[in-house]
Amino acid sequence: MTGQVLRDTQGAVMTLTLDNPGSRNAITAPMSMQLCEALREAAFDPAIRAVVLTGSGGAFCAGGDVKAMAAGRDAGLSVEQRASQLRDRAESARLLHEMAKPTVAVIPGAVAGAGLALALACDFRLSASDAKLTTAFARVGLAGDFGVNWLLTRILGIARARELMMFAPVLGAQEALEMGLLTKVFPSHELAQKAGAIVAELAFGPTIAYGHIKQVTSLAAAAAFAPTIEAEALHQACCMITEDHADAARAFAEKRPPVFNGC
Repeated sequence: MTGQVLRDTQGAVMTLTLDNPGSRNAITAPMSMQLCEALREAAFDPAIRAVVLTGSGGAFCAGGDVKAMAAGRDAGLSVEQRASQLRDRAESARLLHEMAKPTVAVIPGAVAGAGLALALACDFRLSASDAKLTTAFARVGLAGDFGVNWLLTRILGIARARELMMFAPVLGAQEALEMGLLTKVFPSHELAQKAGAIVAELAFGPTIAYGHIKQVTSLAAAAAFAPTIEAEALHQACCMITEDHADAARAFAEKRPPVFNGC
């Protein structure tokens, strides 16, 4: 069994489920390819206005397929060939982080390694209260991939990122929430309902504005104040000519809820 990525599109929401439950949804090479393909489709399909990433069998994702590594899956590959494969697989994290629509990780249980990186690449992380999180890489002699070092550093700062990467502690959901790694934590029996409500709100929000917000906040994380103001002006101007903004402005004047159509 090599696992698969299940797709389920309901209205404007595409849900992608990592399905390799025998290995806590560890990412195999075929799964990585399927995930990238599905995310590219979601990114460019205007009918999709929010993307959910989750896992089957009560776990989110245990990271890379360590059993395959131990069995010599990549034996004979040069450093350059291994690096090329890793760059290709990390495209999924880039798409989750950069696509111009909201992405949400729904975490029902264990998340580690590259699985943690995929969750961190999403805009929001909604977790069951009994979930456990860890970087895991150093425990198998690795330095991290799928953008985990960049993501942790941006979220927590360099000192805490190095601590989590080198010591690889196992964090409970509440601790991870207090650190800023998670967005919301719910009792496990409430996760599906609560996450569904949050995703629905995002899916029927101002999709174009969300995309511009993602671009500007990414720039702001690395740019100085003045360039960020310049970028804000351009992105704000682009939002001002959308139908969503026009209707929302009318709705404000008419004292009614706006209707966002993502255009």
